[in-house]
Amino acid sequence: MTVPFGFWDVSLLLAVTAIILLVTSEMLSPHYGKINILINRRRLKKMAIATSIAFLAAVAIRIATIL
Repeated sequence: MTVPFGFWDVSLLLAVTAIILLVTSEMLSPHYGKINILINRRRLKKMAIATSIAFLAAVAIRIATIL
């Protein structure tokens, strides 16, 4: 049984998720405006940064395999 996702697909998914999380965390910042959504902003920001780091690690692995 083969996995339908390749390494390229996973890194693309990480990139899209990181962008969505970073934009959402910035839009929920208290300086942007009054938003009455009950989301833990600190946890969202940490997950956005963690997803970005995972994407950068995937890019680094891809570059290392090319070289």
